[in-house]
Amino acid sequence: MLSFRFDLFKFSVDGMKKKLFQGFLAFLFLILLFSSGCAHRPESSSSGYMSGSSLSQNEAVISDDEDDLNDDFGLLEDEFEEEADQISDPLYYWNKVMFHINDKLYYWAMKPISKGYKAATPTFFRRGIKNFFRNLTTPLRFVNCVLQGKGNAAEREFARFLVNSSIGVLGIGDPASKYPKLKAPDSESFGQTFATYGIGEGFYIVWPVLGPSTLRNSVGMIGDKLLSPVSYVDPTEASAGITALDMVNSVSFKIGDYESLKKASIDPYTAFRNIYLQNFRKKVEK
Repeated sequence: MLSFRFDLFKFSVDGMKKKLFQGFLAFLFLILLFSSGCAHRPESSSSGYMSGSSLSQNEAVISDDEDDLNDDFGLLEDEFEEEADQISDPLYYWNKVMFHINDKLYYWAMKPISKGYKAATPTFFRRGIKNFFRNLTTPLRFVNCVLQGKGNAAEREFARFLVNSSIGVLGIGDPASKYPKLKAPDSESFGQTFATYGIGEGFYIVWPVLGPSTLRNSVGMIGDKLLSPVSYVDPTEASAGITALDMVNSVSFKIGDYESLKKASIDPYTAFRNIYLQNFRKKVEK
């Protein structure tokens, strides 16, 4: 009887995963149809200021440690020089609310937790955690490199994974970086892959906690999730805890960057939106 219940539970979980994947494919088909009509025609704002970002508006600031803060300030200056980065924003009021909610979450929760974590843990420990999670997400980058036809980057990702998982002890160390030919490639995602296939951005949207995105990139996040090993950790609470550790550890390296960019902008909502869009578009062009 117990075995039967276990098999039934396993069957239910497998069925849910199958339905999630089918839903992802259906959603992708819809975006293909949608993007051909409106994604390439972003709306202009008469003032040049429409939208921005949030807690992972910090993502425009903290998601990639390779990003230089000076580059972000350069993008911030473009806010006042050009309006080429306007994008359709039919969910403007939703986005503004989410922007402010995520902003408060950063100041009231993420920042103090990250500061305490940074004070309690040595740099080498946090660096090891960062290396571990980057190594863990190799499948995501590898698959998207292959889908984008980036053969050299895919080879480097695979070689780095072998070296760091073995010599680097499950990726905690990063001995592969000592070799110039194994320099870490840029981050990749399904959103970038969709862009290389000509799928338009759609409209701009800010998600609670996840931060700024577009319709196309939001669909891409489903694919990113499916290729993340952390998504398959049971129970769900453990998976959420691991994800939280990754976020806190990442923010601990970038405390102050978000505040500096926000302080330097006249309209933070517009500024962080432009930073997110321009950073993402630069990644697609590489």
